[in-house]
Amino acid sequence: MRLLKFLAKDDGSASLEFITAGMLLLIPLVYLVVAVGVVQGATLATEGAARQAARVYVESPDLETAVTRAQQAIDFALADYGIDSKKANISISCSEACLTPKSLVSIGVSVNVPMPLVPAVLNLDQAAVIPVSSQASQVVSRFHGVR
Repeated sequence: MRLLKFLAKDDGSASLEFITAGMLLLIPLVYLVVAVGVVQGATLATEGAARQAARVYVESPDLETAVTRAQQAIDFALADYGIDSKKANISISCSEACLTPKSLVSIGVSVNVPMPLVPAVLNLDQAAVIPVSSQASQVVSRFHGVR
C-alpha cells in the first residue's frame, strides 16, 4: 500500500516534464523559424536583384554599360541580405536585339541557400541547400536612344 502511494506521488515532476517537453517542441520550432527566415531573405534578395538589374539594364545607353550596371545592381541587392554575389547564377535574355526599342529584357538571378547549422561532415552542408531563383522582365522604352 505504501509502495503504491509512493509511486502515485507527483510532487515536483511538473517542472521537469515541462522542461523536457518544452525542449523537444521548442528546439525544432526555433530551427524551423530560422530556416524559413533564411530562405525568405534569399527570396527577397533574388527578387530585388532581378528587378533592379532589369530596370537599370533597359535604361543604359549601350550593352557594355548595361551589363556593368546590372551586375552592380545584383551585387548591391544580394549584399544587402548577406549573400555572396559570386555564388549567384545570372542569366540575361532579350526578345530581340538587346536595347532596341520595345524589346523585352529578362534577367534571372538564382542562388543556393545553405540551411543553417548543418555541419560540414560528409558534405552535408553541400547537400542541404535550397535553390532560390527569381526572374524580372522590362521592356525597353520606344524612345530609347532618341535624344
